[in-house]
Amino acid sequence: MDMPNKIRELAAQTMFDVAPRFAEIDDVAEENTRRVLGAFRNHRVSEAHFAGTTGYGYDDKGRETLDKVYAEVFGAEKALVRTGFVNGTHAITASLFGALRPGDTLLSVTGAPYDTIRTAIGISGEARGSLREWGVNYRQVDIHADENIWHSTIREAMADKTVTTVFIQRSRGYSEREALSVKEIAEVAEVVHTCNRDAAVIVDNCYGEFTEICEPSAVGADLIAGSLIKNPGGGLAPCGGYIAGRADLVDSAAARLTSPGIGGECGATLGANRALFQGFFMAPHTTAQALKTAVFCARLFEKAGFEVSPSWDAPRSDIIQSVKLGSAALVRKFCAGIQAASPVDSFVTPVPWAMPGYDCDVIMAAGAFVSGASIELSADAPMREPYTVYLQGGLTFEAGKLGIMSALSSMSDK
Repeated sequence: MDMPNKIRELAAQTMFDVAPRFAEIDDVAEENTRRVLGAFRNHRVSEAHFAGTTGYGYDDKGRETLDKVYAEVFGAEKALVRTGFVNGTHAITASLFGALRPGDTLLSVTGAPYDTIRTAIGISGEARGSLREWGVNYRQVDIHADENIWHSTIREAMADKTVTTVFIQRSRGYSEREALSVKEIAEVAEVVHTCNRDAAVIVDNCYGEFTEICEPSAVGADLIAGSLIKNPGGGLAPCGGYIAGRADLVDSAAARLTSPGIGGECGATLGANRALFQGFFMAPHTTAQALKTAVFCARLFEKAGFEVSPSWDAPRSDIIQSVKLGSAALVRKFCAGIQAASPVDSFVTPVPWAMPGYDCDVIMAAGAFVSGASIELSADAPMREPYTVYLQGGLTFEAGKLGIMSALSSMSDK
């Protein structure tokens, strides 16, 4: 892969700068690997657990053991890990429908949720069967830079006794804010439970798993949910999602995934267990590779004169890196550079399209082994001002580094 000498020199300088951050990321990966390995050993994972089931999928020991491994690692009472979840939005929506009832109010305390979740709630788009169409009310509180003001606003909103469920989006989505740390989520959960101990705090945990040494479900969140083709799948899970937290809420979500009375007792695994187990075992390391890719991207593009968020040396609670490019043309070139450096479909040129669940065209570069897997190096952007591209993933840092250099090189081409 040919690179201009100027970009190679800039990359070499960047590698020197980011070395201390890489060491910190490795420390987190080691601690998370210790936890995962401990859970595998505690639940006596064996070759027999990799066998798949067909039909109804009753008595799938592998599926049942994987649920227990996830629950232990995530500090939860119970977990539901299923390939039947079509994406992270599906897992999150099942969690919300399981927790809420007609007449209840859902309070989002991190502002407007990610685009596809807005559609599921019914606050944008015209999707049938949304929460609001089902009779659930919706309110939101925007994040404030001053935590005291933010927490005070949450308390005021919790005075509404119809608020039974509080939603937290850990990652930034297509917004400019930083991802929430586990500590910040724990503090919000404490505020909510002080106001109403029975309120369910549900966290969209997408992109955040294994970026810190514990998950929100271990520090006060009642339920977390996410996608297996992001961090916890380790790049090996072919599809699916997970939910973990309070046992009653997990059971309610399972009834939404399948049917009341069936819940999580059915669901053939069709030979996917091996990949799900191995992917979860790899997840701390793979997430570290994605974090290193994001840190490298931030520093390289800072040096190239672009505004990035978070900064390369800032604490991180998700794997997403945003780069403000300022024009549609540069967004296209950035994504073309990422795609050209991908192992799959490197010959394809990304173009914006009307992706379901979004209010504008979206461009996405994703040359992945698993279609749409954002733990693999990918980049996407809504085609609207300020033309910010969002990068995530990287199965190996080496490939991620080359992809970032390719993106900058593509933008430098006349």
